[in-house]
Amino acid sequence: MAGMQRQEKLRGGAVAALPFLLLLIMVSHQLVSADRFSVGDSKGWNPNVNYTVWVEKHKPFHVGDWLVFYYQSGMADVVQVDEAGYNKCDASNPISNYSKGRSYAFELNHTGRYYFICSRGYCYGGMRLAIAVEHLPPPSPPPSSLKDSSAAAPCRLLALTASLLAAALFPFHL
Repeated sequence: MAGMQRQEKLRGGAVAALPFLLLLIMVSHQLVSADRFSVGDSKGWNPNVNYTVWVEKHKPFHVGDWLVFYYQSGMADVVQVDEAGYNKCDASNPISNYSKGRSYAFELNHTGRYYFICSRGYCYGGMRLAIAVEHLPPPSPPPSSLKDSSAAAPCRLLALTASLLAAALFPFHL
């Protein structure tokens, strides 16, 4: 009787953990796929850098990617603004503002356009950045499965889900 209660308790714990496990699997692809970009590459966030060329070199940007701004402490800041603030180099209505330390990491957490400027006068010399962020595209199928990928993908996902569910409900005892 005690062994059966223990088995039921284990099974109940496994069932409770199942939603977390499935969420972890779904999110793990996005976490692994995020990229980190050093704004301006080796030149950093500084005056006299062509950030339009930098964007063209590194795009596309996706949800979950990170921008890291490296700058000289006390000489520059990073101000997120709207399109009007970007076009006028106007930081009077910032979305966010960061000026501490020597670097700032910013996560691109939604699709759309992002605008950044330096509010210390350097924006007029080109120290501003505008990027478009897209959803991460779905992974490409392996070359060997291209001919039957439309039918096989749902079956593989169903098989994986069933395997995980079975493992959670019926744990092996050694």
